[in-house]
Amino acid sequence: MEILTLNCGSSSLKYQLYDWDNGRVVASGIVERVTQPGSKIEHATSGKEELVREQDCPTHAEAIELILEALTDPTYGAINTIDQIKAVGHRVVHGGERFSRSVLVTPEIIEAFRELAHLAPLHNPANITGIEAARKVLPEVPHAAIMDTAWHQTMPQHAYLYALPHSWYQEHGVRRYGFHGTSFLYTAKRAAVLLEKDPFETNLIIAHIGNGSSICAVKNGVSVDTSMGMTPLEGLIMGTRSGDTDPAIPFYMINETGMTSKEVESALNKQSGVLGITEKFVDRRDIEIAAEQGDERAQLAIDMEAYRIRKYVGSYAAVLGSTDAIVFTAGVGERGPIIRQKALEGLESMGIIIDQQRNFASMTKNAETEISAPDSPVKVFVIPTDEELVMTEDTYALIDGTYKEHTEYRYRFQDPAYINADRKAKLPKDLKKWQGLDTTLTKPWR
Repeated sequence: MEILTLNCGSSSLKYQLYDWDNGRVVASGIVERVTQPGSKIEHATSGKEELVREQDCPTHAEAIELILEALTDPTYGAINTIDQIKAVGHRVVHGGERFSRSVLVTPEIIEAFRELAHLAPLHNPANITGIEAARKVLPEVPHAAIMDTAWHQTMPQHAYLYALPHSWYQEHGVRRYGFHGTSFLYTAKRAAVLLEKDPFETNLIIAHIGNGSSICAVKNGVSVDTSMGMTPLEGLIMGTRSGDTDPAIPFYMINETGMTSKEVESALNKQSGVLGITEKFVDRRDIEIAAEQGDERAQLAIDMEAYRIRKYVGSYAAVLGSTDAIVFTAGVGERGPIIRQKALEGLESMGIIIDQQRNFASMTKNAETEISAPDSPVKVFVIPTDEELVMTEDTYALIDGTYKEHTEYRYRFQDPAYINADRKAKLPKDLKKWQGLDTTLTKPWR
């Protein structure tokens, strides 16, 4: 049984095809520049040569058709006909307060997403467009929606409310929602496996660090606080987003410069973060190289980003009372030892002791690594995220009639014997590249 997952952005569409019966990814890829000239698909099927093809996709419907053509291509494809696809799972960024779990898509559900679009104007409209396009191209199969915000619906009111007029919350939905929920769900469950503990007896601080970054406090297996707020702008310093800042600054800049509110909003979302600090770079690898070459702004960006993470680690440690482990995930979290080191250095009094050798050897997305010292009371793990697998499992459970909220549902990847076949196949190459990354320091292939 094949399940297709789609992550639809305003101008891109990421996808993955999963063989449920054999528990493996059979194909994945991305269509870029959707709705723009020069659309292109990059497609990879396991065991076959990669396909790169330019083809205009004026709408997301054409992009999905292009994906289906690639999946069934005699040379590059993974399946013979699209009839082998039995379900489609869709990422939806914002589910508001209405959705605390994944759901099967109906016209009523789509209308509910439209009503919530004002909470995520950069994301939800694109998600809706992708769902409608996919249902048009694949009308006979069930479609599921997996919300980024659902994981955080366990936050207590004192954590998700802002100290603003209460009517703003009651009438306009102004509150903290949080994001990256599927990533936090996956890494929280996997961390419990590594700790050999019941997930609902586990306290974690999980840092999802990438172009978009957020951090989550997990108490007894559920989210109790997170750094992103009503929108993905709040919290950590990110690639182009400012994260926490004085809320009076936008008004100050409008008065000082004559900028419009839209211009200020764009600057906070697209011209800030490490890009704003360096005025050159977004990719952290470029920043690290520049810092090594003496670029003071690049070094400042590293110091500021790590400092912000460290502040949140300290505050969430206070929220939890006791912490079993700190987890790093996503692109920078998985392959950014400098940021990890600087974020946690000097926290020995909190029971956090990093092993530098382990940390700098952990540069793979194909193994789960422990980077804390053997005598560290608080473990530190690097766990490559797998949001697509969460989407796949939720989709299957919904059509199978076995789905429940994560507090009652056990995922297949919670089995201590779980093996990610795709990562298992790719890990040996990483072991050769990163000499310090050996199987005594990792949970290989998991």
